[in-house]
Amino acid sequence: MAHELDLKTAMPALLRNQSLDNEAVRQARVDLAACFRMAARLGLQEGICNHFSAMVPGHDELFLVNPYGWAFNEITASRLLICDFEGHVVAGQGQPEATAFYIHARLHKTLPRATAAFHTHMPNATALSMVEGQPLVWAGQTSLKFYGRTAVDENYNGLALDESEGDRIAAAMGDADIVFLKNHGVMVLGPTIAEAFDDLYYLERAAEVQVKAMSLGRPLKPIAPEIAARAARQMREGDPESARLHLESVKRQLLRSEPDFAH
Repeated sequence: MAHELDLKTAMPALLRNQSLDNEAVRQARVDLAACFRMAARLGLQEGICNHFSAMVPGHDELFLVNPYGWAFNEITASRLLICDFEGHVVAGQGQPEATAFYIHARLHKTLPRATAAFHTHMPNATALSMVEGQPLVWAGQTSLKFYGRTAVDENYNGLALDESEGDRIAAAMGDADIVFLKNHGVMVLGPTIAEAFDDLYYLERAAEVQVKAMSLGRPLKPIAPEIAARAARQMREGDPESARLHLESVKRQLLRSEPDFAH
């Protein structure tokens, strides 16, 4: 299902020679690698087909992304690639997966607010992308974290193997932080790596309980819109700090059981 990126153009010498080994870049690598490892532990990945990316601190033309052919639980900080928006690998060994490049490069380039972009086919959220109508029905408290923040791309268009499909997905995002890609999966954007992971985690939890509730064969009880909106505002007020602490907890857990993620 995954596809290797095949570019014919040479990498610009200026980018090939510039230093990208400062502390801010190193921390971004460690944070992103931690997200991959915990996503793998939670079963949020699908083979070698899903991808997380993040802008390189101090470089608005470069982004970090996982290399083609490596599962989430194999990712380390040093294994992540740094690419430019033309697909050249500026740092790291290997190439990005083709759909990873064509989706993520276009998202980061056209949506500057997308510091981090996480794409998965995680099972419960993807299940909700496969049914008619709005994926979330706002019947559980956890789902309210995303109230007013989601979009739906109704038009599955095959694999993203060119820039036009990446641009189409970016347009479908609009002002949303989360887009359900019908018949496909989800994309989560965040202003930080921590906030993107936090949203990804709770999105799958919200989807999981909704899928379970739907399986009971009884009508769901949606929360009144005015209450849903108020709860969403309450949640959003503390989200940046909560997300930061969530990722710090993830890294502590991984340092005890999978310390190689930070290497």
